[in-house]
Amino acid sequence: MAVVGVHKIEKLFKEVSSLKLDKNKVKEISNLVDDKLYDLLVVAQENTKYNGRDVIWLSDLPLTKAFKESMKKFEELEEELELKQILEHLATMPPLRYDLEIELEQKLPLIAGTLLYILALIAKEFSPKDRSLSSEDLKRVADILNLMI
Repeated sequence: MAVVGVHKIEKLFKEVSSLKLDKNKVKEISNLVDDKLYDLLVVAQENTKYNGRDVIWLSDLPLTKAFKESMKKFEELEEELELKQILEHLATMPPLRYDLEIELEQKLPLIAGTLLYILALIAKEFSPKDRSLSSEDLKRVADILNLMI
């Protein structure tokens, strides 16, 4: 099960970037968001260990100033993702060494939504006139996100 559903991805991409996505690209974007959310949690567990705790705190996530600003902008869209769906997906991934604090768990939909929001903004830079996202452009978007997270 994916972190973000097909219709949410399509709707958010259209709202943020005016891009239309075909089903294959929606699946690729969904997988990318899934992977990057998990990557953030993997880094957070390393920070947790470094800080001598046994619970991953929200402050352990490596969120940049720009990411936090994007979180605020995503919140303004008033889009909501389902925590249950995110937790179910994370249960299919290799287990983390530490549990998540309640505050962090409650913020997972916001973090996943922000990843999707950022992806849409990057995609818009590659396909501003086409109104569609090519496979090559999506690969470049993924490469950029992989460099950042």
